[in-house]
Amino acid sequence: MLTHERVWAAIDTLAQRSEMTTSGLARRAGLDPTTFNKSKRNSADGRPRWPSTESLSKIIEATGITLDGFTSLLMENSYGLNDPLPNVQPVPLIGFAQAGVGGFFDDGGFPVGQGWDEVHLPSQDDDSVYALEVSGESMLPLYRDGDIIIVSPNSAVRRGDRVVVKSKEGEVMAKILLRKTAKSIELLSLNPEHDNRTFDVREVEWIARIIWASQ
Repeated sequence: MLTHERVWAAIDTLAQRSEMTTSGLARRAGLDPTTFNKSKRNSADGRPRWPSTESLSKIIEATGITLDGFTSLLMENSYGLNDPLPNVQPVPLIGFAQAGVGGFFDDGGFPVGQGWDEVHLPSQDDDSVYALEVSGESMLPLYRDGDIIIVSPNSAVRRGDRVVVKSKEGEVMAKILLRKTAKSIELLSLNPEHDNRTFDVREVEWIARIIWASQ
């Protein structure tokens, strides 16, 4: 949920990571130095005051962060303004087209190699997680083109879980797990215009549970 506290905390984090105060961040963006002062975050009667879309656009441009990067800060900052900043970890960001090409994953569904783009997530116990960027419209209405989904190869998958599956033919898809047996995997399509799928387990290279999406 996008909250007043989360938006302001993301601005604070962006300033901190840019090695500036919030006043310095405002000046770099061509704004009044007091734009992001804590005294400006609530009106005189105590009602929350939100930063303008224009000011957010200007600080994104001034710092060179991408819109996805700022969205990641919003996700990280689910704490209150007076809470300590959590540790964050970079995770690989891979496109669905890349995921379908041989050589990018090991047999367990873990990305291999270096040079990936990255997104930042709050640190967690599972070091295996990575991000996939959705392409196309086959996963509507749940996932749109450009959405980021976070998957965990280490997490157990159960009936009803949203999962990413890669076939040994190189097809990568996001589905809902209907049933998994020793011989087959049955998948429900997210988009009703696409057929459900059933695979022999020998036809599947790996399956990983979706644990978060950027919508």
